[in-house]
Amino acid sequence: MSRIEPARNGDTPFERLLGHDEKVMRQWSALGDTLAGGGKLSTALKEQVRRTLAQQNGCDYCKAKGKPEPEAFDERTALAVGFADVFIQLKGDTPASSIRVLQDVFTDAEISELCAFIAFMTASQYVGAMLGLERENPLTSM
Repeated sequence: MSRIEPARNGDTPFERLLGHDEKVMRQWSALGDTLAGGGKLSTALKEQVRRTLAQQNGCDYCKAKGKPEPEAFDERTALAVGFADVFIQLKGDTPASSIRVLQDVFTDAEISELCAFIAFMTASQYVGAMLGLERENPLTSM
């Protein structure tokens, strides 16, 4: 049970927490879809980054969607996940040297997308953690 009563608006437990203000919920979800979808970076890379962040950001709902799968990492995914881990460990105070390491493999456009994705996923996972969003019970989520 979350710490607030879910709204009737929204398709997911997370959306129903934001659904008390339908405009916020719709725009938040739209931005999330934009960042998680296509773009310069693959959805597989972004999913591994999301999983990495989830393990440390305190949202049980987000953690339940899976742990990172290092055996599936290529060089780009490993660097992106490592960067996300540095971001979390340093509470956002990411050193310029971390960006320089990314520049060996990623374009500036890809780095921009990665940073936006990491910041948005962190914010989303913090909302889930603050409001006590729990893992979905498979018997009640149908």
